[in-house]
This record gives sequence, structure tokens and C-alpha cells, in this order.
Amino acid sequence: MSRTLIRGRLLTFHREPQGPDDHTAHAYEEDGAVLVENGVIAAAGPHTSLAAAAKDAHTVDHRPHLLMPGFVDAHAHFPQMQVIASFGTELLDWLNTYTFPEEMRFADPAHAARIAGAFLDEMVRHGTTTAAVYCTVHPQSVDAFFAEAERRKMCMIAGKVMMDRNAPRGLTDTAQQSYDDAKALIARWRGRGRLHYAITPRFAITSTPQQMEMAQALASEHPDLHVQTHLSENRAEIALAKELFPDCADYTAIYERYGLTGPKSLFGHCIHLSDREADALSDSGSVAVFCPTSNLFLGSGLFDYQRYRRRNKPLRIATATDIGGGTNYSMLRTMDEGYKVIALNGEKLNPLAAFWQITRGNAEALSLERIGTLEPGSDADLVVLDARATPAMRLRMERANTLAEELFVLQTLGDDRAVVETYVAGQPMKRGL
Repeated sequence: MSRTLIRGRLLTFHREPQGPDDHTAHAYEEDGAVLVENGVIAAAGPHTSLAAAAKDAHTVDHRPHLLMPGFVDAHAHFPQMQVIASFGTELLDWLNTYTFPEEMRFADPAHAARIAGAFLDEMVRHGTTTAAVYCTVHPQSVDAFFAEAERRKMCMIAGKVMMDRNAPRGLTDTAQQSYDDAKALIARWRGRGRLHYAITPRFAITSTPQQMEMAQALASEHPDLHVQTHLSENRAEIALAKELFPDCADYTAIYERYGLTGPKSLFGHCIHLSDREADALSDSGSVAVFCPTSNLFLGSGLFDYQRYRRRNKPLRIATATDIGGGTNYSMLRTMDEGYKVIALNGEKLNPLAAFWQITRGNAEALSLERIGTLEPGSDADLVVLDARATPAMRLRMERANTLAEELFVLQTLGDDRAVVETYVAGQPMKRGL
């Protein structure tokens, strides 16, 4: 049996913190350790007690750094790595000008494999151990992504994009082909390693009613699978969706009509929801995914995070980078921009809640039970963080006196340099990248 004792300052969350002084929402050990056996957390707690019980374990000492569950990214596009930082357009023009031509390149399996490796390298470099990922319309893009994730033993959600209209010919399928391809991919990859397939109609404006029916059929036949798509990101997108589905009361009603809402349904963006739409998502248990860097970069709008959570029918919310409309792979940078979006809406997000969100909060939103905590039985996906990683951070930390202040320094000033190590199933992965 492989046993490793990873030592550091432990932080894990029991529930969402209600403020920076809500110490009952988390567990913190100044000198703690995580005992990993065959990729799974066997125990976590004070180092003295674990060391005495695991004298045969190999010890890795990360003190004085912070040891937490690995970060979780709820929405990203691995084929868009080479269009990050593309200038000057809003959503629909950005897709047509930059994204769609780039995604056509993923018909080449070798290119798909190269970018899949690069994408997962960046996830690890930035402390992210799980993500919900869009591939392209090409089945080979899914094969490349899942093969690389399986090789690294990573927990990943992904799926082939379904698009049969309003995109270039080289980037569209047909309703039947999208169904057949998805069925084959589900048969090939579901249940392998730590992989999860997601039914992935890109959004309503790139799928005909016939293709939406095929997505509905897949969801009905495989109710355990995730569904991921986009909703209410941009006002021009909303207007076009209503034009294409005139019999639906609003954008959300399109997905309701085709049975695509539910507890494992992930809706990227959700910026401009009406009260009826927010109620519909809440009633179905669907997840609204907050993508702050993308929403700011494309000028799409401000997601009202706190209002959505305070409603009589609160929304389930996750947060995400949305690479490549998003501008950074880091969940630290994502929550820094998220803090600013929330502040522009007249609210604040306390730093303990921010770190709960990108660990246990996002894991729960993705309905993944074995990640996001340091509880025994969880997979040993971990991140080690250094709040003094840069000269500016070291200087600021001279005046930080609490855990909440340290977390806010990491969130506001941190990036991949603050990530000392990333563990996937107990194995160190950042070293050598």
C-alpha cells in the first residue's frame, strides 16, 4: 500500500461561511497533515496524532504553506487556449471571428491531443484539479481530452459540443450525428477512471429543435450524466434565441421544453435572467455558473451573485474561468474579478466564502462527492498555497494577522506563482511543468 503524509497548515470547509468571523464553517490546523493511501485521503488532522499512527508513511513537509482541497472550475473551453486575449468584440462576433475558426482545427487528432495536454498543464499549474470542460463538435477532441485526463488520473467532466446551425460547415454536425457521436463517446468513456461525460449542446442558437430533441433523448436515456450549455450571457444572444424559438416564453424556457434543466445541469453565465427564469432554475435545482473574467472581458454584464443567493428561491451557483472568453486559468484570479463584480453590485464576498466556493462549493454544485474537502474517503486532490510567493505579497503579509486576511491576499494578489504544488490523487503534478 502506498502511504504519504503531507504536512502543512490545513484548511477545509464544512459549509459556506457566512462572514470572515464564521469559524464554525471550516476546520483549520496550524500544524496539520493529510494521510493519503492509494490516492485517497485516509485521515486529516493534527500532525502529531497522524504521524504517530502512520510511522511508515513517506512524509512531505510543506510548512509554513497552506494545504487545501484542489480548486474546481465549473466551465471552461479547452479548444480556446489560442484565442484568449483576442481583441475588440462582444460575444456573437467573438465566436464568429475567433472561436469558430479556432475550433475547426480540432478535426486534427494530433492538434487536439497537443492542446488537451497544454490545457491540463495549465489547470495543474494554477491549482485546479477538476473542471467542467467543453470540447468541440469533433469526437476526436473528446477522445484526446479524456485520454489525457485519464493518463493523469484527473477528475474531469467533458463532452462533445452539439451544433447543427449558425456555425461554419466544418464545425457543424446533424441532429442524428450529434446523438450517435455522443452515444459512442458515452459508451467509450463513462466509468473509466475519474471521468464524467456531459451532454453539451453549445447553446440554443446553434442547435435546431431537432438537435435539442436529440439532447433531450440523451438526457432521458442517461439521467446520471451532466448537462452543460450557455444561457443569458449577452442581450443580442437572448434576442436571437427568442427569435429562433418563438413559441418559448423566454430563453430558459427553451431548455425547460427539452428537458435539459435539473440538478446536474450547468448553465454558463446566467447574467440577464428574469425572475421567472431564476425561479425555473431554482425549482429544477439547476446551477448558474458565474464567469466574471469572461463577462467583463466581453462586456456581457454583471452577474448579481448575492441577489441570486438571497432570493426566496435561491440559485445554486458555481464559479468558473470560462477559458477562453475568460482571461486567466487561475481560480484565484477568477475570484478576484468576482469580488469586483459583486462590489459593483453593491455587495461584498468575504474571503472565506470565496475559498469555500472554489473548493467544496463548486464540488457540490457539480454534484461530485469525492472532491472539494479533506474528509476521509475523498480523493486526494490538493493544492499547496504560499501567500508570500512574490515580493508584493510578502510585503502585504507583514500586516496580515488573520486567516481571512491571508486568503484575501492570495485571492487579490495571487496567481500560479502562489501555487507551490498541486496533488492529483495523491501525486504531485506541478513539479517539472
